[in-house]
Amino acid sequence: MLVTHLRHQRLTLELACAGLGPEQLARRSVPPSTMSLLGLVRHLAELERHWFRRALAGKDVSRIWPTGDPDEAFTGAVAEPAVVQGAWAAWRAEVAFAERYVAAAPNLEVRGHRGDRIVTLREVLVHAIGEYARHNGHADLLRERIDGRRGPATARRSRRTEPPAERS
Repeated sequence: MLVTHLRHQRLTLELACAGLGPEQLARRSVPPSTMSLLGLVRHLAELERHWFRRALAGKDVSRIWPTGDPDEAFTGAVAEPAVVQGAWAAWRAEVAFAERYVAAAPNLEVRGHRGDRIVTLREVLVHAIGEYARHNGHADLLRERIDGRRGPATARRSRRTEPPAERS
């Protein structure tokens, strides 16, 4: 069930970004925030890498964008096609690694380390779901600001002004 929820959250992010060009993906929310849809993709690629490659698999890998700027996922999210392609390629590679790791795990109690703290696969999945859910809320607002579209569920609903009739 956790894997299904995480898959849904990942798909929600993809849908929030679907059909947008580099300028739209890199559009910042409101000053002074550096948040953008592209920044969220980059940030969540780093999240996937950190928790699944580093913490659980124990891989000694650097950050995807190792500039020294802790906010690089957002500040480096510029409206250039190569940056957009790189962000999606990194995100997809990290998601694929995570999916393979989870599929090979014998159970959800597999342990990894985050510094001196032991973490389980179950904890990482719950954390990732929460992180995606939070950021998908941001993505929904960012997308609505770009073109009026609101989330995968609300995009299919009519935009009526009165509430739906009550069922008896």
